[in-house]
Amino acid sequence: MIVCQCRVVTDRQVDAALADGARTVGAVCRSTGAAQECGTCIFSVKALVQQHHERECAHLRADGAAS
Repeated sequence: MIVCQCRVVTDRQVDAALADGARTVGAVCRSTGAAQECGTCIFSVKALVQQHHERECAHLRADGAAS
């Protein structure tokens, strides 16, 4: 899905930025180019970053429970 219409940034590009180490909305935007023009996509980027962090936390909890 396209997250940023202005720069044609997809959710996969956001996921790739997060996988490459971006941890904040700002870092994702700098890496992908999202929210650099009109900024209306910032809420979508923020939601994707939040989902990523939630998945990471759930994974860490599951790993901790298995130990």
